[in-house]
Amino acid sequence: MAARTSCDTCAYMVYDDDYEDYVCDINMDEDDFRRLLEGHFKECPYYRDGDDYKVVRHQM
Repeated sequence: MAARTSCDTCAYMVYDDDYEDYVCDINMDEDDFRRLLEGHFKECPYYRDGDDYKVVRHQM
């Protein structure tokens, strides 16, 4: 089984019917896209876990 990355659980992942798979739905420029493909990031730079209550639990 492949190791999961932060991109696998990113809140920007949406299902694309054309590809029949999940894709990252974020607007990025060509430079960021090239760096992402070349592997310059250890983790997904656009990761957002989608847990809106995380901050609230931290403040309690």
